[in-house]
Amino acid sequence: MQTTEQISKALDAIPLPVVLIGADERVLAINPSAQVMFGPALIGRHYVTALRQPSILDGIEEALRLGQTRRVRFLTSGHGRDATYDVVAAPVDGLGVLLSFEDVTDREKAGQMRRDFVANVSHELKTPLTALLGFIETLRGAARDDAAARERFLGIMEREAERMNRLVRDLLSLSRVESEERLRPGGQADVTGLVRSAIQTLRPVAEDSGVSVTLTGGDAPLCVPGDADQLLQVFMNLIENAVKYGGSGGEVLVKLSHTEREVAFRGPGVRIDVIDKGEGFDPIHIPRLTERFYRVDSHRSREMGGTGLGLAIVKHIINRHRGRFRIESTPGQGSRFTVILPMT
Repeated sequence: MQTTEQISKALDAIPLPVVLIGADERVLAINPSAQVMFGPALIGRHYVTALRQPSILDGIEEALRLGQTRRVRFLTSGHGRDATYDVVAAPVDGLGVLLSFEDVTDREKAGQMRRDFVANVSHELKTPLTALLGFIETLRGAARDDAAARERFLGIMEREAERMNRLVRDLLSLSRVESEERLRPGGQADVTGLVRSAIQTLRPVAEDSGVSVTLTGGDAPLCVPGDADQLLQVFMNLIENAVKYGGSGGEVLVKLSHTEREVAFRGPGVRIDVIDKGEGFDPIHIPRLTERFYRVDSHRSREMGGTGLGLAIVKHIINRHRGRFRIESTPGQGSRFTVILPMT
């Protein structure tokens, strides 16, 4: 027969929080991990006064009464965070009931993220798909012989199909950059050349919107360790967003600069600022702007052709390059998006 001291030492070796309830319904032993959760002075107390959580108490009672293992969930907000535990109450012959607590908080969060992601993708696809199906039905029926209506409907269908294509393209891009985020890029990229290329590519879009894009500080090559294609995607995204959403100010300024001692890296770094003089937005949105599908103005973003994934892609690419991404905005005074990349 094992002594209480031997039982306690055995429980101490278990990494999970564990509590042993004796046959007399009192706490017989508790390991250090469980003491952090419930406090150290539980030994000898009746389990009802020691643990107090209704779900846990029900599991213990059933395990003691029926002699069968019970599994329950335990939610807590202690120690500065919300946590979810899977709790197993297992009968132990000759001793009582052993409670073990498995922290499944991260698993729960990952599951919720997957559910939110599926819900968001479904929502984003539902509107264009509904429009396409509706126009197809109309073209087969009432508008079969109406040439003007047919051309108008086909134009709308083309826009909706392109919207779905952009969404799928951005989803694939996001998946790719997430999978590569922990792999340090092996090549070299000229930031000056990439920014100039992005501005040149987007010039027709800017001109159509009546926006001038001005580059300052791009007089000499600024090379960083990086994936040129991914960095070009970053600059294209940020400059295009500035033109589309900050274009009401009529001007977008792109500033390139470098320093021999960037505070973020304690070494040389390149800084790229994309500044617009548009409407700006409430800074309350800034912490969530890089979340998937988060938009400051959902309706306007969709009207502009946005998928809500661009800044999430930007964040992951910059993380891969060990850089920093900062956002500043003031309502009525425009916005500033800043990328800082290490040069070594």
